[in-house]
Amino acid sequence: MRTFARPAIEMVDTMRQIAASDPERAIAFGGAPGSNSHQAAMQFDPDCLPLPYLGFEDALDAVKQGRAGCAMIPIENSQHGRVSDIHFLLPDSGLSIVAEHFMRITHALMATGPGPFEAAYSHPQALGQSREYLQKHGIVALAHADTAGAAAYVAEMQDPKFCALAPPMAAQLYGLDIIEEAVEDAHDNTTRFVVLANQALDHAAFDGVQAMTTLIFEVKNIPAALYKALGCFATNGVNMTKLESYQKGASFAATRFYADIEGAPGDPRVDAALDELEFQTNGVRLLGSYAQARKRG
Repeated sequence: MRTFARPAIEMVDTMRQIAASDPERAIAFGGAPGSNSHQAAMQFDPDCLPLPYLGFEDALDAVKQGRAGCAMIPIENSQHGRVSDIHFLLPDSGLSIVAEHFMRITHALMATGPGPFEAAYSHPQALGQSREYLQKHGIVALAHADTAGAAAYVAEMQDPKFCALAPPMAAQLYGLDIIEEAVEDAHDNTTRFVVLANQALDHAAFDGVQAMTTLIFEVKNIPAALYKALGCFATNGVNMTKLESYQKGASFAATRFYADIEGAPGDPRVDAALDELEFQTNGVRLLGSYAQARKRG
């Protein structure tokens, strides 16, 4: 049975009970209390009711089922790139992106004793962001569902050979000692989160606001398919700030692209670009439009 480590369970139960009293204020996130997603939710809305779940998919389901008003989901990191599986989860969720949030990420090495350590548990993103540190100290990286969950697991094991990489807040919550702070390899380490809700924002919300739109499109399996698709934005003066390819299914015959563009539907340039994109591709799906949280470029 999938569950949190024992030191986290009581906190999770309490947070869920509080969130159930006012679901619209609840922000669901994947991870144990003290995770980066937990802290991002509190930064984004200090008055929210944080609602922890084991994984991103569970957090998205909580929004769909009305247990939370929105979900806070990490999608990319400045050092380690795209968060695994997110390109599949967001389109399939049926939810809309309504905001973005950037957060500086720092990892602390924490344990029940001073070491030396054979292995460190953490989320694969955190392990990748601290790869040089782990290699330098001869510590084996062991994947866990999330950073704070790894801290709770190390606290439950009480084995001095194991440590966790997690936000400093997790050490306080789970009674671990911080052995070393800021072990991430790059100290401008930043994660971009998106906030998802059941209802998309009205386009009128972007009057006088610099907006972003996230979309997915599938190119046709013909020569110059991507060139023609990107030309839709170039000829209409729409700036694309992100483009990533991925495959869905095993045919490898048609590639999907995840893209961010500046602007939102209702802007004549964006409307023209999207109309042309519909013609040039097998399909286009808008995942949401929202205000820019930081200037691109």
